[in-house]
Amino acid sequence: MFHIGQYQIDIPLVLAPMAGVTDRPFRQLCRKLGAGLVVSEMITSDVNLWNSRKSQTRLDHTGEVDPISVQIAGGDPEMMANAAVMAVQHGAQIVDINMGCPAKKVCNKAAGSALMKDEALVADILQAVVASVDVPVTLKMRTGWAPEHKNAPTIAALAEQSGIAALAIHGRTRRCGYKGAVEYDTIKTIKQQVSIPVLANGDITTPEQAKYVLDYTQADGVMLGRAAQGRPWIFRETQHFLQTGQLLAAPKLQEVNTILLEHMLALYEFYGEYMGVRIARKHVGWYLQAHDDNRDVRRQFNKLETPEEQITLINTFFTQSLGKETAA
Repeated sequence: MFHIGQYQIDIPLVLAPMAGVTDRPFRQLCRKLGAGLVVSEMITSDVNLWNSRKSQTRLDHTGEVDPISVQIAGGDPEMMANAAVMAVQHGAQIVDINMGCPAKKVCNKAAGSALMKDEALVADILQAVVASVDVPVTLKMRTGWAPEHKNAPTIAALAEQSGIAALAIHGRTRRCGYKGAVEYDTIKTIKQQVSIPVLANGDITTPEQAKYVLDYTQADGVMLGRAAQGRPWIFRETQHFLQTGQLLAAPKLQEVNTILLEHMLALYEFYGEYMGVRIARKHVGWYLQAHDDNRDVRRQFNKLETPEEQITLINTFFTQSLGKETAA
């Protein structure tokens, strides 16, 4: 348990913001399956672009459980402050600043993890955003912008001085992207140095790894990203392991089928049938990784054009898989 401003987070497991993944249907599913907090996909600080369909869906928090955390990305203090105000007007109860994304299209605009090069600009952005809103502001960052330039401890100190309410640290530099070993040592150092909550992020893919990282870094929580893609129940499994030291059995095929169908139906409802069908392809690909060994079903699924066809194929696949399991 830890606090972000006035909000008590009872389960120390947080869904990381991931562009194109952590939309409202996925966030709600992860909350239902054990996440203590979920963070929205990042939204640009250029509020002139917020009328686009993509931004409108990213700003839709209808029916979500409090507290609602919204991530903003940009490199101009005034624009970031304005975006924070607008995000709160759209329902954000926590505003998260992105200094963790290594994507070129984000970094080329001097946003995301590229910002960490300019500590004075970082301080200006943090102070401007904190001063602009009455809700807690959090920061997601990396350990630096290159292996030889790890300035996360300096940025963490700036963040605390600026009034940032919590930090999430991906244990790699910007240049490392998602490759190479995660530096849990840097996260441990920062946790010892600041008094605000620290979340550890990076390559936490199992309940055992989550416990190891929490014990080693003494972080207040862990942030899970790619590990939840197609496995939203990882939050439930990890919470159970942290509480009992026992591993939960993997969900039975019948439950995977039920969760997946619920997710697909939520996508169709949220995006409409045309976009929902297309977005479902990506998620179904992740869900079926562990079950569709030769990829035949995924290839077939990606050609389907209607919700009815997609639902029929998934139900047929799981019914056949259950039949094989029973026969075995």
